[in-house]
Amino acid sequence: MRNALIVAAAIVVAAGLFFVLRPDNADDNTSGNTTTTATTSTTTTTGPAEPTEPPPPATVRIVVRGGEPVGGVRNVTVSKGRQVVLVVNSDVADEVHLHGYNLKRDVAPGAPARLPFRATINGTVEVELEQRGLPLARITTQP
Repeated sequence: MRNALIVAAAIVVAAGLFFVLRPDNADDNTSGNTTTTATTSTTTTTGPAEPTEPPPPATVRIVVRGGEPVGGVRNVTVSKGRQVVLVVNSDVADEVHLHGYNLKRDVAPGAPARLPFRATINGTVEVELEQRGLPLARITTQP
């Protein structure tokens, strides 16, 4: 009988500890069942559904009138990798030279020079009317 009392006392103590030490849950139901819900935080980054198209070429237009660039020497800044189209209209015949890229095109009245290129050279390059040694523009490529 003594063993039965010890077992009954142990059960009472265990039950008491269960009710005292159990986590407080406002959603407890009366049956004594406890439901624990774990939540995880997930950050989802979504990109564009379709690949983005590259920007259109940057067009740099220069007009030479009276043997001088209209508005003076142009300073142009473009991003590295950007496609650029240099268009020069001139009232004098000469050769347009894009230094650094070593691109050359003839220009004459009514026959503009068109120099497409991809900006790959970091820093500044000059555009000039080659035979006259006349600067037309400075094109700076930045990363």
